[in-house]
Amino acid sequence: MSTLYFDCSMGAAGDMLTAALLELLPEPDKFVERLNSLGIPGVKYIRETAEKCGITGTHMRVTVDGAEEHEHTHHHEHHHEYHHDHGHEHHHEHHHHTSLHDIEHIVSHLAVSDKVKEDVLAVYGLIAEAESHAHGRPVDQIHFHEVGTMDAVADVTAVCLLIEELSPQRILSSAVHVGSGSVHCAHGILPVPAPATAYILKDVPVYGGSIDGELCTPTGAALLKHFVSSFGDMPVMRVSAIGYGMGHKDFERANCVRAMLGETDENSEQMYELACNVDDMTAEDIAFACEELFAGGANEVYTVPVGMKKSRSGILISVICTPQNREHLIRLMFKHTSTLGIRESTFNRHVLERRTETVQTPYGELRAKVSEGHGVTRTKYEHDDLERIARENGKSIEELRSELGRGDIK
Repeated sequence: MSTLYFDCSMGAAGDMLTAALLELLPEPDKFVERLNSLGIPGVKYIRETAEKCGITGTHMRVTVDGAEEHEHTHHHEHHHEYHHDHGHEHHHEHHHHTSLHDIEHIVSHLAVSDKVKEDVLAVYGLIAEAESHAHGRPVDQIHFHEVGTMDAVADVTAVCLLIEELSPQRILSSAVHVGSGSVHCAHGILPVPAPATAYILKDVPVYGGSIDGELCTPTGAALLKHFVSSFGDMPVMRVSAIGYGMGHKDFERANCVRAMLGETDENSEQMYELACNVDDMTAEDIAFACEELFAGGANEVYTVPVGMKKSRSGILISVICTPQNREHLIRLMFKHTSTLGIRESTFNRHVLERRTETVQTPYGELRAKVSEGHGVTRTKYEHDDLERIARENGKSIEELRSELGRGDIK
């Protein structure tokens, strides 16, 4: 399966994502020419080679009417938005503010596919919702300044168009490093991540650290939130291309987004195991907890008798789940068990492809489960159907299996 993986250990911004994705293409300069023909008013894309901590990558510059962000002050006043002084994204000083309707008008005239237009507007929808929440105003009253100027439109459009060009079957990302410290705005000093970024990254694994600065911008956060299906460790993959998208600032760590394109096993997926030991729950309570965990999206729940401290007999409760259901199941484990702590581990699960087929037998139609993959094919009658036929014909299930075989598909 074609897989795109983002390493966001130094956060993410629109221009960094653009640069990283460009490096995955065999002819990036031709794609830059295509970007410059999109029809974004006044915008010109410029691809440059950049180096961070000895690593060579790409830095994207966007000029608007011949000028770029660093030629303008970082501390201009806003209508009602805060200012992100993070050094990743492009900001262009304008004397007007752009509404979501203005963005829609610009996007509608771009020389891109309808799918790309939908993606661009969906990304801006996430940003508008976050700004609305941060400022306590309805979405239709939100006016963009930083994320709404032409250079930011250029970043969002470029990433959406590059994703269409690369056409990965799935897009994954690491947890997102958001930085630490504070960010200056027109009305004071705000903590990192800034409110809009924090809102967009809800339900996304994030972390801070010793690096003082805003590493993930609202635009970067919205692009990741829109395109990434799962956040976590890099899966086992055969990498065919690697791209480094460089930021503006220099830190003690290479300030870049790394994008990796390759193939992953279609029948392999990252899973989580959540486990806890309990010694003070009744069998009935444990059974109820397991039922609730299954209902909450667990792929598997099982219990094992264990010996615990003070020679007490206890029960190990293990839950297998996907990254998407992890947080919810952690909450359910704390809610329905007496545990004070949950252990977590990640692993790759390899599975056989499964389907159900109908088999004609002397007793009528039976469903058979067929499992294939990794050089193996297995078939097995649906047990519920065997039980029904056994009752209807006064036979044991073993007699039926002996008579019908194991469910071979002819």
